[in-house]
Amino acid sequence: MMNLHLLKNNSARLAVSAALLLTALAGTVQAQTPKIALIDLKKTFEKYYKTIQADLQLKERATDSEKVLKGMVEDYQKASEEYKKIIDSANDQAVSADERDKRKKSAEAKVLEIQELEKNIQQFRRQTQGTLDEQKRRLRDQILKVIREEIDKQAKDGNFGLVLDTSAESMNQTPIIVYSANQTDLTDSVLKVLNQNAPPGVLDSAPAAAAEKEPAKAAPAGKTTPPARKN
Repeated sequence: MMNLHLLKNNSARLAVSAALLLTALAGTVQAQTPKIALIDLKKTFEKYYKTIQADLQLKERATDSEKVLKGMVEDYQKASEEYKKIIDSANDQAVSADERDKRKKSAEAKVLEIQELEKNIQQFRRQTQGTLDEQKRRLRDQILKVIREEIDKQAKDGNFGLVLDTSAESMNQTPIIVYSANQTDLTDSVLKVLNQNAPPGVLDSAPAAAAEKEPAKAAPAGKTTPPARKN
């Protein structure tokens, strides 16, 4: 009976010790858990007035490029029509053989002209698209830098150890954050600071939220894209 009593006492002491250890560990884990805030980075990016201005700027540049390209295409089409007429006239049996040969040589020269025009069109398209892509990337990086700086500032001021993007998606295009409760959302406060110096009327236009019409046969109109949300 004495041994059983001692065993029970020892078991009780071990249980108490284990409970105290678990309590201490739970407190440590809780102390190490960072204070979490949320932000909709996509919304912040698209509603920032500098993003709206960048979209308008890129669209204007793309429109100017489209006008130039349209003129080049018209020249190409005109040269193609002229070539067809020369070919038809070169096969006219009513004129002399010398005249037909002369017209055939003229047709050959026109072919070279058409090929040069086509080459210039393709080169212009590549260069224009490359320039727009580079401008879009540069503007996007500049805008994201400003946004990140304001997020960092508000996170530090609020003593947050972690800020999660609620607009982030997985590789399967499913939300990464499927549930959150009682977490501070910094989206509106960050946008308020970012847009405090917005020029009048800029936020009302909000082209970033509207569907853009893609130009036909020309380099697509540039549009600043929100940060990648793939993980």
